[in-house]
Amino acid sequence: MSQPFAHIPVLAREVAEFLSPQNDGIYIDGTVGGGNHAAIILEASAPDGFLLGIDQDQEALAAARAKLAPYQGRFTLCQGNFADIVTLAKEHGITGVDGILLDIGVSSYQLDNPDRGFSYMQDAPLDMRMDQSHGTSAKDLINEANVDELTRILYEYGEEKWAKRIAAFIVEARTKAPLETTFELVDVIKKAIPAAAREKDQHPAKRSFQAFRIAVNDELAVLEKGLEGAISLLKPNGVLVVISFHSLEDRIVKEKFKFHATECICPPRTPICTCGHHADLKILTRKPVTAKEDELMANPRSRSALLRAARKL
Repeated sequence: MSQPFAHIPVLAREVAEFLSPQNDGIYIDGTVGGGNHAAIILEASAPDGFLLGIDQDQEALAAARAKLAPYQGRFTLCQGNFADIVTLAKEHGITGVDGILLDIGVSSYQLDNPDRGFSYMQDAPLDMRMDQSHGTSAKDLINEANVDELTRILYEYGEEKWAKRIAAFIVEARTKAPLETTFELVDVIKKAIPAAAREKDQHPAKRSFQAFRIAVNDELAVLEKGLEGAISLLKPNGVLVVISFHSLEDRIVKEKFKFHATECICPPRTPICTCGHHADLKILTRKPVTAKEDELMANPRSRSALLRAARKL
């Protein structure tokens, strides 16, 4: 049974500070979720700021539409993947923007809604798709991938040191019956990781669930493409703010910003640049910004949030 869409926006003050929304500005929230960050941007850019909100999740868009009702006429919402941010922007007549926000995390609603299968804390069908209308579910992936592919996913996307053993236990378990629910998967993972080796402060299935979610949604490739598109859309002095929630994502954001902040490194008098560096960004965050103590107390999930920001030159 579906539940009301609820999501606490992380690092809201910091998002507003770096984006510094202005009247007449054009903004994109590429992961609009329930519309909380978008509402902050629209409020700060009153009376005429405009926002395009993008999300894969139909339930998120419905919640955002209700949340942003007071700003009717100043926003447009569309279903899509922020990897296609340039195409989606152009479809809505936008060729340049003053600010873009990408909040890469899974929303509280998606984690807490048992219908979605993201959480290892609730029993649910194995799904994990951001857009449930198409694509391969976690159930399909876990029951069809061979042991080498499962090991790769767990090691690369979950940084799970027990990847090979968990993959072998999954393959063994599914020979008896397909794995169909989150708790069935959790049970297999718990059996695969020796009790003495489990981290006291972390659920044994946390890394595996992260890995499978990333694989199901192709999240790292989406982030790479989305960052390039977002940077290309920024007007001079436009700001890109990215909030990530684990080291794999943060590393991609850090390296992408660094690449775009580096001058051309081709040899002198090279007729055509082949290195790709153009120094078209100024990095605004020397290291990732994290939640302050008051936010951590109000929203413990903000503890893993990492914000980076850069300005278009």
